[in-house]
Amino acid sequence: MSSGTEVQTSGTVRAADSSKLRLGALTALVVGSMIGGGIFSLPQNMAASSGAGSIVIAWAITFVGMLTLAFVFQNLANRKPEIEGGVYGYARAGFGDYIGFNSAWGYWISAWIGNVSYMVVFFSALGAFGALSFFGEGNTLPAIIAASLLLWGLHTLILRGVQSATFINTITTIAKLVPLALFVVIVIFAFNIKTFNTDFWGSPALGSVINQVKGSMLVTVWVFIGIEGASVFSSRAESMKEVGKATVIGFLLTITLLVAVSLLSMGVLTQAELAHLKNPSTASVLKAAIGPWGATLINVGLVISVGGALLAWTLLAAEIPYLAGKDGIFPKVFGKLNANGSPAAALWLTNGLVQLFLVITLFSSAGYLALLSLATSMILIPYLLCGLYALVVAMRGEGYPAGDAARNKDILIGLIASVYGVWLIYAAGPTYLFLSMVLYAPGVLFYLKAKSEHGEKPFKGFEAVIAAVVVVLGIYAAYLLANGAIRI
Repeated sequence: MSSGTEVQTSGTVRAADSSKLRLGALTALVVGSMIGGGIFSLPQNMAASSGAGSIVIAWAITFVGMLTLAFVFQNLANRKPEIEGGVYGYARAGFGDYIGFNSAWGYWISAWIGNVSYMVVFFSALGAFGALSFFGEGNTLPAIIAASLLLWGLHTLILRGVQSATFINTITTIAKLVPLALFVVIVIFAFNIKTFNTDFWGSPALGSVINQVKGSMLVTVWVFIGIEGASVFSSRAESMKEVGKATVIGFLLTITLLVAVSLLSMGVLTQAELAHLKNPSTASVLKAAIGPWGATLINVGLVISVGGALLAWTLLAAEIPYLAGKDGIFPKVFGKLNANGSPAAALWLTNGLVQLFLVITLFSSAGYLALLSLATSMILIPYLLCGLYALVVAMRGEGYPAGDAARNKDILIGLIASVYGVWLIYAAGPTYLFLSMVLYAPGVLFYLKAKSEHGEKPFKGFEAVIAAVVVVLGIYAAYLLANGAIRI
């Protein structure tokens, strides 16, 4: 398509541009950000608290909840094509600048701290190979040096252009799916229905079915983080309709793999055997099915998968402060692109913080893990805000032609997604939500700086009260943590 043509997309006209992201690249961002290292530990993680029957129920509930969230992103992309930035943009449009800022701030912090985790896991996986055992658990001096080199290599790649980086992400996403597909095929042939039915509803030690389902769902809370990948890059998409399609396609592909990996493994080893495996547990499952080379295949797949997820999340982590800077709720400097169309300032800040925390893991892995626990809970608030905004849009009929029958369906979708968003925060633990105020509170300074640059009043209505509450809770939580009165 020539650069002079225009594309009509749900009320929005965008100039067709070869640098714009199409359906394949957007889908790869969704899949690449969701499938990282977690899927390789899923058999043990779920079997540790649940029998096969409870896991089936947990996946069914998760499927409904996450499918509605995928539809939320699809509906908003179609009904509100003028809104860019996904989780950040929808929160801002629905609930004002300060709430939008906090959505961006929380998502960004969660993303870059998560990247530190990916670095550690990546080199821990490499350490499983005898010749590279000096990488240890991913936090040795050689591992931190190698991780730093990888970090700045990715940094340089993205500075050369987001388009080239997303192309490489597409390749690595395909590469990571190959070993997982092989795992599923091999385990299907090794599947034994008698093994699967052993303690189908769990042993007495696991407790009631309800408790088992809750235990399994605590695992599923985290495996779908990244479902918003395409919507975050909506400003770079060729078509907003493709943003919605990519979200749903990516979700369906990912949940198929997740369910297959967790349930089929229970036909190879019993729940009790899976529960006591060392992670990545898929390596032991495949070893039981076909021998030692199966474990090697999984370790290679884990390296590729985590490496691909790291690239996807480096892209996502830098995109949010860029969009917020462009809109005037992050300082101006973050809203600038370099000559190659990359958010250079946002990338430098993001990767600079990743580098700092890589060094921290070398001296204090416990402190890093505590911060990671806080940061991962922060990403759930933007999901809830998106569900609520989709519900508001549908109830008001914004973007719906008169008499559109889809409106009632979308109201139901928004309602279920909102309820599920509340569940995710509850399952992660209300304590973490309270403690995350330690990380939200400093953001007020960024927000005030951004507003002063534009000569705007920082708070409207109750926003000043919300900001004050966040700061007070942040100071109080920090005090409790410092005095050991509460632990993560």
